[in-house]
Amino acid sequence: MFDTHKPLETAVLVALITQKQTAEQTKDYLDELAFLAETSGVKTIKSFTQKLEHPDNRTFVGKGKLEEIQTFILDNPVDCIIFDDDLTPSQVRNLEDSFKEIKVLDRSLLILNIFSMRAQTAQSRVQVELAQYQYMYPRLTRMWSHLTSQKGGVGMRGPGEKELETDRRIVKDRIAFLKEKLEKIDKQSVTRRKERDRLVRVALVGYTNVGKSTLMRTLAKTDVFAENKLFATVDSTVRKVTLGNIPFLLTDTVGFIRKLPTMLIESFKSTLDEVREADILVHVVDVSHPNFEEQIEVVNATLADIKAADKPMVLVFNKMDRFSPKDSWMEKAELPEEDEVFNGAEEVMIPVAVRRKTALEYLKKTYLSQKADYVAFISAETGENVGELRELLYTLVKEKHYFIYPNWVGVPLSESADDFGDGLAG
Repeated sequence: MFDTHKPLETAVLVALITQKQTAEQTKDYLDELAFLAETSGVKTIKSFTQKLEHPDNRTFVGKGKLEEIQTFILDNPVDCIIFDDDLTPSQVRNLEDSFKEIKVLDRSLLILNIFSMRAQTAQSRVQVELAQYQYMYPRLTRMWSHLTSQKGGVGMRGPGEKELETDRRIVKDRIAFLKEKLEKIDKQSVTRRKERDRLVRVALVGYTNVGKSTLMRTLAKTDVFAENKLFATVDSTVRKVTLGNIPFLLTDTVGFIRKLPTMLIESFKSTLDEVREADILVHVVDVSHPNFEEQIEVVNATLADIKAADKPMVLVFNKMDRFSPKDSWMEKAELPEEDEVFNGAEEVMIPVAVRRKTALEYLKKTYLSQKADYVAFISAETGENVGELRELLYTLVKEKHYFIYPNWVGVPLSESADDFGDGLAG
């Protein structure tokens, strides 16, 4: 018997600690980069960090760190080097000269590779292909060598591998063709969305891998693809859901991420229109993630960029079953008196259950009073507090629905049959 499985590619990761990025943040970003690599089918075997005020103009890292990486590569089987920031065309050329046959990728190229793997519909495939060409155009001198049939693997899923296209005019013509093709698809999407104008539209948004698809499956009671990988959802999915006797459309959208490539945002304009044109946004947050507050900021910034930040929004803290309080919250939160915990025992240790409850109350107080109009704390996977979220959504959807249908006779959610989802594909 022979093993026909293709061995995983191996990679080393590289990131900088700068004045704008602490060592702790860099570690978290490298963990995310490793998850991105894993999603692409690449195994991380080593991470390198260096403290610099700003990236080196020639090779991103300094000369000493570059030699350290080269030494490691000589002694270990490494297929590619992945940098946590975007590289300039000159940096790519210099690094490829330094590492010879080792592939050099940056964060944007890795994300583009994942999108190319995940794209299922004709629209998303065109969107990703356009983003790939726009990324590669300024890097044309060396990038096209990656598209030959002799090199494969992560980062090499280029938009075309039939011939070596070195003529900038040909690439520009291809970009123009893809834009024209995408415009036609966008017009069809606009027509479909207009047909839904008589229904309230709710869009799920959030950082990638926070549980949007799982929540979609729970609320719509229908099968929606969900996986513990980044960007499991690239194509928007629309389902018709009924709460009480009020129907509305629920859309699962592509997840956001730190440093999401600009060309992806531009080419996914039509997909993001589902967010722009929604009546209500449901911002899903993975409360179990140690840096979920930064992820909230990333999503809010992206929503502002696409001019969708002014809509009614429900902030949903998901994965409460995995929630673990931070020590920094416990310092700010009002802990119970010692005798309330252990009847005046000399050495008081706050039990996990008490810490969790106290931190949860602190989060509710913080976000309800300062940062969000509507807040829910749930676990989409276990169903914890999902009923409360349904009640909240019912109240918001009913208000919008009555604006469209003033004479509608509503049925209280508690008196209606179980809400259900229809297979209305988007």
